[in-house]
Amino acid sequence: MDKSVLGLLEKIEGAGFEVALVGGAVRDILSGEEAHDWDFTTNAKPEEILKLFGDAFYNNAFGTVGVPIGKKVLEITTYRSEKGYSDSRHPDAVVWGKTLEDDLKRRDFTVNAMGLRRETKGQRDPSKKLRASKGTRYIKVGSADWEVVDLFGGQEDLKNKIIRAVGDADERFREDALRILRAVRFSTTLGFGIEEATGQAIKKNVQLLEKISGERIREELFKIVASDNGDRGLFLARDTGVLKIILPELDRCFSVEQKSPKRHHIYDVGTHCVMSMKNCPSTKKIVRFATLLHDIGKADVANITQEGIRTFYNHEVKGAHSANKISDRLHLSKDAKTKVFKLVRWHQFSVSEDQTDRAIRRFINNVGQDNVEDMMDLRIGDRLGGGLEEPESWRLKLFRKRIKEVLTKPFMVADLKINGRDVMEVLGIKPGPKVGEILNILFEEVVDDENKNDREYLTKRVRELESNREKE
Repeated sequence: MDKSVLGLLEKIEGAGFEVALVGGAVRDILSGEEAHDWDFTTNAKPEEILKLFGDAFYNNAFGTVGVPIGKKVLEITTYRSEKGYSDSRHPDAVVWGKTLEDDLKRRDFTVNAMGLRRETKGQRDPSKKLRASKGTRYIKVGSADWEVVDLFGGQEDLKNKIIRAVGDADERFREDALRILRAVRFSTTLGFGIEEATGQAIKKNVQLLEKISGERIREELFKIVASDNGDRGLFLARDTGVLKIILPELDRCFSVEQKSPKRHHIYDVGTHCVMSMKNCPSTKKIVRFATLLHDIGKADVANITQEGIRTFYNHEVKGAHSANKISDRLHLSKDAKTKVFKLVRWHQFSVSEDQTDRAIRRFINNVGQDNVEDMMDLRIGDRLGGGLEEPESWRLKLFRKRIKEVLTKPFMVADLKINGRDVMEVLGIKPGPKVGEILNILFEEVVDDENKNDREYLTKRVRELESNREKE
């Protein structure tokens, strides 16, 4: 066990308080794995914890105190019970509890409702022996004996790899609807199945997820996307009705078929998106998320020709606009939103061996130089997620090589002889989308004829473009 963890325990115990390890670290230790996330619960009140640790701080309004230890922050929460959940997310009232057992009763799933309490005396007292006879056992961690406090069969569910709600599943999900998505996430990241009654309660209460904030949905969704079992998690979300609430744009893609003459796809659009994400080699959550969304526009433009060929013209444009709405709903940062938009909008790029340097510069300008490798990862996921066996075609490999060559002598919008400030000054306008649109038009002209990269000429073109816009 980490020395910093033991030091924290000893300081709290030394002050005469109880303290126990809870959460993911308990699961890891009981599974024989290395623990990383250390969370504690104690009978000490928040103000008493703050006195013990000079650099501690309140982490939330529900009795959690953060204690910085090196680069980590260890969280300590006072024993508590909760009353009323009128918003299906937060308790209306928090009451400090007296025992660890009281605290464990409020938790979500049995595998998360276990505690580890260190033996600090040479001999175990009778009450602990009694608890041990009812299913609590002792284990050796380091040189100390630890009591496993398990009131709800968490050890058995951990052994059998089952996610089961503590007590009545309906009640747990009505208290906090985020637990519905957390059940899917834990099933995904741990590789566990969901117990039948818990699964039925998810389907019954799934609509409550509409009350959960975009930030909290994003946190859980991105953990699923980043998981090695992310595809399984997304299919589980679809089957339980969760996906229809958190990503309806993707959910409806499962009803859009792609199999067709002259097409290599073997999956419907939704399955293809999930399999593309699964096969995306990037470890970046935002790139994997963009890969998941890359074809969501197909549901809006799907068509079948007289010859029976399925078409999805301009799906990348529709998909990019949908991706923007999703980013806003999930409260992504401005940079993350821009990256997702660009990766979805321009993923349909051509890799013809006949492309000129100018065409490749356009691609780099559209995607953004920082996103080029991410776009290559998306393309690999797209290919493999469509049923192709090779991650890269010879054309894509050649395209990569050409990009590297062009990037040694790149020409970007920033290299134009005028900038956004100049455009605003010439037209007497404030910052806005129009400035970027005009600069991109000028960039296209200069890429085709580098002699046009002249300040006087470009200033004149700005006035002409605005005049033409007004006539239209």
